[in-house]
This record gives sequence, C-alpha cells and structure tokens, in this order.
Amino acid sequence: MEPADVIHPSPSSKTARPVRRKKLRSSDGKWGLLMVTPYLIHFVVFVLGSLLASLYYSFSEYDILNPPKWAGLQNYEKLFHEPIFWKSLGNTLYFAVLFVPLQTVFALMLATALNQRLKGLKLFRLAHFLPVISSWTVILYVADAFFNIRFGLANAFLVKLGLDPQRWLQDERLVIPLLVLIAIWKGIGYIMVIFLAGLQNVPSDVYEAAQIDGAGTWRKFINITVPLISGTTFLVVVLSTISTFQAFEQIYVMTGGALDATAAGGPNNSSLVLMIYLYREGFSFLRMGYASAIAWVLFIILFVLTVIQVRLQKKWVHYE
Repeated sequence: MEPADVIHPSPSSKTARPVRRKKLRSSDGKWGLLMVTPYLIHFVVFVLGSLLASLYYSFSEYDILNPPKWAGLQNYEKLFHEPIFWKSLGNTLYFAVLFVPLQTVFALMLATALNQRLKGLKLFRLAHFLPVISSWTVILYVADAFFNIRFGLANAFLVKLGLDPQRWLQDERLVIPLLVLIAIWKGIGYIMVIFLAGLQNVPSDVYEAAQIDGAGTWRKFINITVPLISGTTFLVVVLSTISTFQAFEQIYVMTGGALDATAAGGPNNSSLVLMIYLYREGFSFLRMGYASAIAWVLFIILFVLTVIQVRLQKKWVHYE
C-alpha cells in the first residue's frame, strides 16, 4: 500500500506546461527608449535647459536685447537691499496667511456638506466647480459687478445700511483681503473635490460604531473625520501654499495689469506679490537677470517651506 501522505498529480497537472516569463529583449528596450525620446527631448530643452539658463542669467546682466554679461552676486545683493522686494515678499506672506487656512477650512466644510445624500447633489457639486474652469477674465467681470466703486452691489448694500461706500480694490487696506476672497471663491471647488475623495475613503463602519457609543455629529467630525483625512489635509495645505506663492494671474488681472502692466500690484504696490514683481522686472523693464534672481529666491523659499511641511506632517498626519 502507498503511504497516506503521497499525493498523485492530477491528469490535468501532467499536461500543464510551466509558465515561462518572457525575457526582456534588447530590441524591447530600444523601442521603449524610442517612445520616451520626445518627452526626454522636451524635458532637456524646455525644462532642464530653461532652469540652467535662468540660473546663469541670475548671475548676469541680461536685458534680452543684448548678450548676458557675468555680474556675479550683484543681482542678489541688489535684491536683498531693495525695499520693494521685501514689500512684495511681505504681501505674498500676508496673502498666504489669509488664503491657505481659509480655503482649507471652507473647502472642508463644503465637501462635508456635499458628501451627504441630498437631492440634486451632482448639480450642487457642479455649481461649486464652475468657477474653477472659468477664466480670470470672466471672474473679473463678476467681481466688478460686486466691487465696482460706482455701481457695484457691495457699495449699494453699504449705502442701504447708511454706511459710506468703499474703494475696495483701490483701497490699500482692503485689496489683499478682497483678492483672497475672490481667489477662494474661484478655487474652492478644486480643493472641495480633493476633500470629497478623502471623505469617501473614510470607512462607514467607524461612524456607525461611534454613533452606537452615543457620539454626536460634531464629535464624529472632530474625532473621526478630521484625523482620518489628515493626509488629504496635508496635501491640500502643500498645494495651496505653492499656488499662493505662485499667484499671478488673479492679481495681475484684478489690479489692472491687463490694461497697464506697470499698474499691476497696486494701489501703491499694496498688492504687489513676488510673481508680479518678477514679471514686472523681467518683461516690463527688461531686467531679465534681476528677474531670474527673484525666481530662484522664490524657488528656495518654496523648497524650504515644503521641507518644513513634510517634516511636520509626522506630528499631525494620522496613519492607519
């Protein structure tokens, strides 16, 4: 008799052929390299080449019309001794301090509200996302209907209340808060979609267990929702910070840059941010070497801020 632990192969296993992995041939690698060659050419010429050229120009005197002349650290020395640079940096930080937390909080609240089972939910989501795909020129006309000095709805409302009308975007104290408000209205739909993706990944059984334990809506939001989407919140904060320091189009259009490039960042440079300052120096005054130095300082600031945020994420991002 045969031992009980001997197992005979089934008939099908006798005829089954071993699966052989196809070896990568040298011709396959050549075809793969050929497929990515257009992107590699684009990256080398238009990305890496532009970065290296910009770095060289930042140490040169260059006005586009004449060949660059090596100037060493002259552009950076001038930059750090220029009061308007520090003003533009201060305006950028002020814009970021207002924009990043407000947009994050409002987008999270909106995403939480639109994550419920409501009638016409898709229509509400679409309505909040429409400003994202609208151009800043369209947003300008909408904002002008509210904040125009002569016939805007905001001043009409203030007059009805017996208050004095305001100059809004022409007021040095109000221009950045208003630009932040308009930027939030335009971009909140995009951040809302990111938060919606995070909210829909939270397990429903966690909420059910909390409800059985007697937790209310607010406690479930604070103790469950916020910790479990902290990774999404971190992503939103990083993206919002980068976009804030690169803010250009909204400020350029809203402060009259479309009509006069030198007027962008007004009034009295009160809304002049680093990107507007860079554009004005490089393309209005043709100081391309000086503008390249501004660009590299901006890059270093963003790099340092991103590294700090990545280091801090371990303290407040929840990992399952």
